[in-house]
Amino acid sequence: MSGETAGTPAATSRLYISLMRLTDKGLAELAGSPDRRKISEERVAALGGKSIAFYATLGAYDFVQVFEMPDNEAMLQYVLTARRDGFVEPLILPAFDPQTYGAIVERVLK
Repeated sequence: MSGETAGTPAATSRLYISLMRLTDKGLAELAGSPDRRKISEERVAALGGKSIAFYATLGAYDFVQVFEMPDNEAMLQYVLTARRDGFVEPLILPAFDPQTYGAIVERVLK
């Protein structure tokens, strides 16, 4: 993407963090999980986004994924599609890079 620096998305992209729990269906069909991850990345790309990172985790959530998406509408379309598939229950967190956070803090303190 143009306008990017290392590790920082272009100004027109938005960052999202997805915390996901496997559903009963996801656990029952665990063997297909790696293939579903590939499908997920293809869906994200088709919506103009990018999967930046994906991790399996211990604790309350089974997976953490970081996305770069063009806008909230694209993210919502992706999430609704994933939820309809029924393998994971995602919690989506909009995320802000340090520069954006700093600018917001400066505006709050004025």
